[in-house]
Amino acid sequence: MGIWYRDYTPEEINFIVKDTLISHLGIEITEIGEDFLTARMPVDRRTCQPMGILHGGASVALAETLGSCGANLVINRDEQYCVGLEVNANHIRSVSSGYVIGTARPLHLGKSTQVWEMLIRDEEGALVCASRMTNAVKSKK
Repeated sequence: MGIWYRDYTPEEINFIVKDTLISHLGIEITEIGEDFLTARMPVDRRTCQPMGILHGGASVALAETLGSCGANLVINRDEQYCVGLEVNANHIRSVSSGYVIGTARPLHLGKSTQVWEMLIRDEEGALVCASRMTNAVKSKK
């Protein structure tokens, strides 16, 4: 179970995001480890820019999906929810086909904020994008 509020499966998370931007981009959660979350996204017509390479905004969408998802899986969602305050990304190298794989790990899990780091790699393991996201932890009322 690790850092997670309860045990989750990738299938459960992928069902929750059905018919959202996440599923339209082809993003799918592939693994939930003790202290990390992994997803993949195709590099195709949905996620590329006109020059035929992965759009930076698609990388940020993958990163924010992972950071947001991770943040919401470590809290009691009956009492709280997390929303993004800030996301940044450094685009390191281009990709023109296949999949990119993102892995998110928390850097800080506080009572009012969380900070997550997402590293996106190509299928050979080369770093494509490094991102960090700050989330606010809010109480449901």
